[in-house]
Amino acid sequence: MAEEIEWWDFDAQDELVDQLAGDIKFIIESALDARGQALVAFPGGSTPAPIFAKLAESSIRWKNVTIIPTDDRLVPVDNPLSNVAMIAKAFLPLGARVLPLNSEAEDYKLAGSAANARLQDLQWPPDLIWLGMGKDGHTASIFPGPDLDEAMTAGDDIRAVGVAPDPLPPEAPVNRVTLTASAIASAKTTLVVCNGAEKKAVLDQAIEEGAKSAYPIGKVLAKIPVPVDIYWLDN
Repeated sequence: MAEEIEWWDFDAQDELVDQLAGDIKFIIESALDARGQALVAFPGGSTPAPIFAKLAESSIRWKNVTIIPTDDRLVPVDNPLSNVAMIAKAFLPLGARVLPLNSEAEDYKLAGSAANARLQDLQWPPDLIWLGMGKDGHTASIFPGPDLDEAMTAGDDIRAVGVAPDPLPPEAPVNRVTLTASAIASAKTTLVVCNGAEKKAVLDQAIEEGAKSAYPIGKVLAKIPVPVDIYWLDN
């Protein structure tokens, strides 16, 4: 299990947005002060949008920041399901480098290999990996299904793999590319953002069960050697 897990509870979205944007800004600026560059991984979905908007207001040296998705759907970048398009819309105009994981490979396994090769060129490990969580307990695109074991057990040299969730999520029924559990565990800082009592119950159970959990997020958190902050909105 993660060395330490700290919950930050919020009653209002704007409070969570302000706190999280401020904390991410601090992490990025600390990396910039230390190395002159920063590498962070952001999630997709609906939850990050207001946080992206708030973070984009920050006076960060964005041209020295590289942002990757924690995962992406294998769709064209002009598709509303594209995570990298959402990230790019927020941060490319500021001068940040936004590196996609998805590719035009039709086979999801080949897409995963291409993403892994692309990530090998980055100065690893990431300064921050920001995770979300679905109601089914998936995180990034580490879903139950035939590719769960590969995503969980890939060696430290494998940073991304292609996955075919089973069943496909109805809100986005497409194959994915995701950071592996070992890539996530390598991050200098990890945080999780979720909302609602239903997700909190899943996350509580996953944390308690650890590596033996049926929920992917429980398995992933069990591999992380650094403290993890969880930002939870009670709504």
